[in-house]
Amino acid sequence: MATRAPYQKNGGARGGAAFSLFPPLPWHPPLIDWQDEGIVLSVRPLGERDAVLSLLTFAHGRHAGLVRGGVGKRQGALLQPGNRLQLSWQARLEQHLGAFTVEPLRLHAARIMGDSLALLGLGSAVGLVESGAGEREPHGLLYAALLKLVEELGPGRAWLETYVRFELVLLSELGFALDLETCAVTGVTEGLVYVSPRTGRAVSRDAAGDLAPRLLPLPGFLTGRGEADDQAIAQGLRLAGHFLTRHILDPMDKAMPAARERLLARVASDSDSEDD
Repeated sequence: MATRAPYQKNGGARGGAAFSLFPPLPWHPPLIDWQDEGIVLSVRPLGERDAVLSLLTFAHGRHAGLVRGGVGKRQGALLQPGNRLQLSWQARLEQHLGAFTVEPLRLHAARIMGDSLALLGLGSAVGLVESGAGEREPHGLLYAALLKLVEELGPGRAWLETYVRFELVLLSELGFALDLETCAVTGVTEGLVYVSPRTGRAVSRDAAGDLAPRLLPLPGFLTGRGEADDQAIAQGLRLAGHFLTRHILDPMDKAMPAARERLLARVASDSDSEDD
C-alpha cells in the first residue's frame, strides 16, 4: 500500500493538490490597539528597566499597562502623577496588561513640584481615583473633573473649591450622588445648611430642629450662597469624606489616602488660625 505524503492536503497527489513538508505556522490573534489620552495616577517599577503605569483615561476609564524603559530618565519624567499624556495601548487579548506608548500633552507635575499644598491636593485626588474607580470602566465626567483640577493646581488656594467639587463628581460617577438642591424633609430650596449623613440629602435649618447636631454642615459655596473660605472648604472636605468612606472605601476595606488626611488637617488648621 502506498504511503501518504506528510502534511498532504485532502485529495493528495491524485487530486493535484499541493503539499508541504513543513507544518503550518501557529496562528496569533491580531493585536488589539487603541489611542486615547490620560492623566497619570501612579507608576511602579517592573524589573530593572520597565514600569507599570496606571492612568485615568478619557474613553477607557482607569487603565494600566506596561511602559518599556519606564524607569529611564526620559520616560520617568513623563510618568509622574498629574501629567496628561497621549496614549497608544496594544495587547494580544483584551484582558492582558498590554503595553503603552506615551507622549506628553501637559506636564503638570513639574509645575507644582515646589507647592506642598498643591502636591497634597494632587496626591489626594489621584489616590482616590486609584482606590475608587473601577478598572476599565469609562467615566468621562470624572476625567473632565480631574483634568480641571490638575490644570488649576498651583500657588494660592483658589483650586480648593474645585477640589471639593471634584470629590462630589467622583461620588456621583460611582453611583453615590448627593442631593443638595432641595430639603429632604420639606422640599424647600432656601436655607439649606445641613446634609443627612445617611441619605446624602440636604436639610434646611428650619427642618433640622433638634437633629441639627447629628447632621453634616453644608458649606454655602456648594449651593451658591457663600464664600469658599478655609472653614467652608474644611466642611466640604468632611462632607465628601464621610460619603467616600461610607460608600466607597469601607466596602472595599481601603483606607483614605494619606495625602487626603493631610490635606484636610492642613485646611482645618488654617481655618482655626483664621478664627483666632
